[in-house]
Amino acid sequence: MQIAFIGLGNMGGPMANNLARAGLRLSLYDTDRQKSKVVLSVAKAAGNAAVTVAGSLSEAASGSDIVMTSLPSPKVIEEVAHGERGILSSLSAGAVWIDLSTNNLESQRRILAAAREREISILDAPVTGGIEGAAAGTLLIMVGGEKDIFSRCKPVLEKIGDRVLHLGAHGAGYVAKISQVVLCYLNSVALSEALMLGVKGGVPAETMLSIIQDSTGASYVADRYGPAILDGSYDPGFALGLAHKDMALTLELANSLRTALPMCTQVEDIYRRAVEKYGFSQNHLMAVKLLEEQNGQFLRGSARND
Repeated sequence: MQIAFIGLGNMGGPMANNLARAGLRLSLYDTDRQKSKVVLSVAKAAGNAAVTVAGSLSEAASGSDIVMTSLPSPKVIEEVAHGERGILSSLSAGAVWIDLSTNNLESQRRILAAAREREISILDAPVTGGIEGAAAGTLLIMVGGEKDIFSRCKPVLEKIGDRVLHLGAHGAGYVAKISQVVLCYLNSVALSEALMLGVKGGVPAETMLSIIQDSTGASYVADRYGPAILDGSYDPGFALGLAHKDMALTLELANSLRTALPMCTQVEDIYRRAVEKYGFSQNHLMAVKLLEEQNGQFLRGSARND
């Protein structure tokens, strides 16, 4: 089986590493060629000589039985899908495209229609678990698409995730991913406001975080991101602009489903303003800095507040 892996960023790179370590036959492509070389070096260290670096998107996809993509936005997903040298024109009938990205339903429907014309199968299979889970191969993978295609591809997906769930028809994976990831951003904003209230009332930041972690407000966000707020790093593991992209996708989905989400609307606005002020590539918890500046108080260790 020949697999192409396209998009080797913070999530895609570790996932491709695990496929390479598993001995699978891979063709790699990223616009940053150095990222492909990193995965290639991992493959060589694992004794896998069946991993190659493609010079173009179409070269990677051509002749592949499965193409896997990990891409940053619906716009980029559509760009790599269509055109004379895109994924759909490069794959043969019977091939499968597994999209591990987060996409909206409108884009997914356009791509699915074009794929069906060429007798190419699609699975939407977004992942959650962060860069740590991507590196460890412990991602949760949420899959939408035809059950028989899922069954065929599940052994490959199990090389990058320890929970691989078939959720239903096309689009179900995207819906589940968007629905769960939004909690990360809502919780991050809520955590920062709880910390701010405590600190402004005279409780040291570290103590306030510890109380939250041991209370009914305990959460992954408090444990994982609380320290990154208090040390002022704002967590470099994910980009602020990508966080806003996820929030925007949430509102797009809500609109298409005619669902009112007032808290999501407010949090999307916070992330949008943070991107405008600090930049797309800043650390994702920089959204917290808006609250800090509004209150004239950094949520850092007491000795560092100024």
